[in-house]
Amino acid sequence: MSLSYLHYDVFTSEPLAGNQLAVFPDARGLNTARMQRLAREMNFAESTFVFPSEQQGTDVRMRIFTPYIEMPMAGHPTIGSTFALAHTGGIAAGAQRFVFGLNVGPISVDLEWRNGALTFAWMTQLPPVFTPPLASRAAAATAIGLQESDLVPDLPVQEITCGVPFLFVPLRDRATVDRAVGDVRAFKNVVPSDVPIFLFAVDPDSLGQSVYSRMFAPDFGIIEDPATGGASGPLGCYLVQHGLVSGEAAQKIASYQGVAMGRPSRIHIAITGRPNAITKVRVGGEAVLVGRGELVV
Repeated sequence: MSLSYLHYDVFTSEPLAGNQLAVFPDARGLNTARMQRLAREMNFAESTFVFPSEQQGTDVRMRIFTPYIEMPMAGHPTIGSTFALAHTGGIAAGAQRFVFGLNVGPISVDLEWRNGALTFAWMTQLPPVFTPPLASRAAAATAIGLQESDLVPDLPVQEITCGVPFLFVPLRDRATVDRAVGDVRAFKNVVPSDVPIFLFAVDPDSLGQSVYSRMFAPDFGIIEDPATGGASGPLGCYLVQHGLVSGEAAQKIASYQGVAMGRPSRIHIAITGRPNAITKVRVGGEAVLVGRGELVV
């Protein structure tokens, strides 16, 4: 069969930056095994496969695969697929909202347009779930090639999910984030559930609104990710929960990821609520079409 796909760079307005995504806008006829093999063939962090809606209140059904596993939800695939469907006419120009049926259920995306073209998309994520802080901060630091003194004092190493769990490790500064390395075997001794590792440092002059970040997910087939929308909602929740940002500033958080990889990304985060009472989690950004193709399989 012949399968058309679009290649987007996501969480950037510039080609050859951000996070790569392959979107298959019409995946009818594909089963799970074939989608997984196609995602491995594309070898991007993730690929998406779009089907007709299967659930009332959704516009399409979408499945998301890394080269190794299927994801319950993810941010850059949702934002990038929104731009792809707007490009193909699957989303009508000027529409204010579009709803994806993902493995976690319906996920809505709010849309911004200019002169008939989609310019920005805001994905609403699930409410956060916090786990107790990790007991051994020293072990967490060792697993990423750092010392316990490289972690921010009095801030927890903590797992948070808004659909996909990530372990958040707050580091002192940008240089420390860049020094970190992903040691999979060492980290398995710290986090038995193979949770991806998200490292970040808050710009001290930004009132918590500017964050420099990296993410390792080798068990997903992703050694390092240049932009992780699924972790960005929980990141914003971490900042609010632990008092690093509040009020109106929490609506204007930016996470700068992928810089160390040479694929800079900017992920926008908007959190509504306060510690222990977060009511809305949104992650937004841009995407740019950089290629299109056809697979014959």
